[in-house]
This record gives sequence, C-alpha cells and structure tokens, in this order.
Amino acid sequence: MVVRDFRGAPARAALLALTILSGAAPAWAEAGHLPGPTDAQLATLRSVYEDLHANPELSMQERRTAGIAARWLKDLGFEVTEGVGGTGVVGLLRNGDGPTVLLRADMDALPMKENTGLPYASTRTGTDPASGRTSPIAHSCGHDLHVTWLMGATQILAAHRDGWRGTVMAVFQPGEEIGEGAKAMVEDGLVKRFPKPDVVLGQHVLPFPAGQVRLKSGPVLSRSDSLKVTLYGRGGHGSGPESTVDPVVMAAATVMRLQTIVSREVAMTEGAVVTVGSMQAGTSANIIPDQAELQLNIRTFDDRVRDQVLASVKRVVEGEATISRAPKPPLITMLGQFPLTVNDDEATEQVSKALKRRLGPERVLPAGSAAASEDFTVLARAWDAPSVFWFVGGTDPALYAEAERAGTLNALPSNHSPEYAPVLDPTLRTGVETMLAAAGHWLAPGASGSGPR
Repeated sequence: MVVRDFRGAPARAALLALTILSGAAPAWAEAGHLPGPTDAQLATLRSVYEDLHANPELSMQERRTAGIAARWLKDLGFEVTEGVGGTGVVGLLRNGDGPTVLLRADMDALPMKENTGLPYASTRTGTDPASGRTSPIAHSCGHDLHVTWLMGATQILAAHRDGWRGTVMAVFQPGEEIGEGAKAMVEDGLVKRFPKPDVVLGQHVLPFPAGQVRLKSGPVLSRSDSLKVTLYGRGGHGSGPESTVDPVVMAAATVMRLQTIVSREVAMTEGAVVTVGSMQAGTSANIIPDQAELQLNIRTFDDRVRDQVLASVKRVVEGEATISRAPKPPLITMLGQFPLTVNDDEATEQVSKALKRRLGPERVLPAGSAAASEDFTVLARAWDAPSVFWFVGGTDPALYAEAERAGTLNALPSNHSPEYAPVLDPTLRTGVETMLAAAGHWLAPGASGSGPR
C-alpha cells in the first residue's frame, strides 16, 4: 500500500501556483509559514536517503556521511566546520538578528545485518568499535532518515530566507549509538566555537503510524548504563569439571539471578530494565575456560532507582562468584552511559502548538516515556539551553492498524530489528515538515501564531 500525504499537498501546490501567477504573496509567506518540500525536492531527498541507507557507517567512523552533509550545507551557503568531535559537522546559516536554533541529526549505523529485502539494502561490513570484530552494518535505527530530514529542512530554510530571521545551526552528530558522539563534540570545543542556541531541537523515527508525530514534556527517554562483567574461573578438561571452577555455569546462574532484580526488587510503579545482551565464554566444546564475560544494559528514569539497580547488580555478580568458589572477585567495568532525556516544559508546549498548526491536531499526539536512550541532551546541557526531542511515525498506517486489531503490534519490526525500514511516504515529508515547524516558532514566529517568549 502506498501511503499518501492526507494534508492535500497537491491542492496547496495548485493554490501556491495561482497566487504566484496573480502576483499575490503566497499564504505561507503572509503567515510567516515556511513552505514544505516540493515533489522534486522529495525525489532528490529520497535518492539521498537510499544512498545513505545502502552505505551505512559505524559510530565515530561516519566519514562518508559527514562529507555528504558538509557538501550539502556548503552548496546551500552555510558556514561549515567539519571534523568536530571526530566526524561531526556543524553548519551555520546567519540571516539577520534573531534567535539561534540548533537542529540535530545523528549519523551512525549499527553493527548488524539488514534483512529488509530492499533494493538498496546495505551489504557493507566494518570493524565494530566495541568488539573489534568485523561485522555487517545496517541503518536499522533510522539515522539515515534523520540525516535526510535535516538536509531537507536546511535546503528549504536556505531557499526562503525572506521568511525567517536569526541563525540556523545544523549539527550532524556522530556516535549516538555508543553514547560518545555528542560528548566528543562538546569536548572538541563546541560551546566555545559556536554561538549559544536559544533552543536545541531533534527528532527520531519510531514504529507507529507514518504521518503521526508524538511528543511530551518532562522525562521522555530513559537513562542508560552499560556494563561489562568479567567472571573468573579455573579452566580445565571438559571431562573433569570437578577439578575446575566453571565460569560458564557461573555466568548462566548470574544471568538468571540478574533478571530477578527488576521483578523482585523494583516496585511496579517504578521503571527499570536490566538486559544481558552478550555472554562470551570458551573456544571449544571440550575445554572449560578460565573466564566468562557478560555485557549488561540498565535503563532507569530515576536516580534513586538507578543507584538501587546498580548496587543490586554488584551484589548479584559478586554473590554468584562467591557461591561458585571463583578464585578471584569479578571485575565490573562501565562501558558507556546515556543521560536522561528531559524535554523543557515551555519549549515543548511551543513546539506542540507549532506542530499542530502545521500538521493538524489529529496528527500530533502525546508520547509516553520510552525505555530507549539518547545522547541528544548532552548538546543542550553543554550550553544550558532548553531542548525538545519528539518522535515521527514510520510504519505503514494500514499495516499498523491491522496489527493493532490483531493484537500483534509487538511483532511489527522496530528500531534495531534487522527487518526495520520506515515507509518513506509520507515519513520523509513529515520529518522535514516537523523540523521546519518547530524551528519556525523561533525563526519565523508567525508560523506558530506567536513569537518566542
């Protein structure tokens, strides 16, 4: 099924053509409303998206993607700085006095194999920075779409400078998936080298109906802590386990016990997730190894709950090692962290109003808090600037409705699934429109009916 834009874009285009022929100012200009992408622009953006999708790059290795973004911005007249925080790109478009609005898109892909069957599916491989192993690479989180959205929004802003005032700061950020990219850009002098934004805006595609947008104020994405646990045993021959301390059994018992932390120690009114995403041990069926390694991920919304869960993880890991007669205590190493993503109340209210005016209130719905995590707010916190992060649907509405009726929504491909691929019509248009609408509240106040407060 082809999902069509139900806002009547052809009718608006015809109206715009009539006003141009009659010499009247277009409606969007009278209202301070930045125009959406044309069909020709969308066709170009689709080609860009397909190229990015077919050529994904792992975290902090996004050199090709960064080059594409930088050339795009330079051609539009932006002042472009490359290599910020490694592969980050910052573009400034100054257009008179007014607010500075930071628009952010993340660029990196995932170390996993794509299974979408798309004609432009990725076949790329690369070295996973976390494991050091060669891995397939896929844009299974939608960052290729995020980059394309921002490219589309910057193109329209550059072409319609008579409709807004201020400075646009376009940030193409590396390394979101490993939580290092925003931090690297800040450590590379982001705050000192570029103007302080009045607001920081970002968005993410998620598996709800395409054409819909969801947002909320306050906590919207969880805090994340990733840990590596090394369990030590005493290796030996597989035929003589009595002379060994088997770290495989120790690891298996630890994994099972870790799953009781949330189910038995965290109240049902408080949110937490403990996931063991990796367990590595041994090289042969007939050799008991001398150590095993677990990689854990913890998601929380509250610092007190986080502290409780981390303490419980330490207690469980050390306890299982003691029970197993481990020759030495386990080693727990922090791999990475993501901050809690909290949307500014007032800025979120203004973005919500702007989106509803642009898309219609039926397409802008409240979001729930999600257990996913982002490093988006690192940029805003570096400047102590308000920020808003919202979500754009990318699933075929008919497919979503059918799954909802059948009670099988959880079976739909979602971010980080090898089958995940957003439907491009109307997702591509919607993401460009939402970025323009949100930025327009500060840059072109008439677009939301009132100026920034």
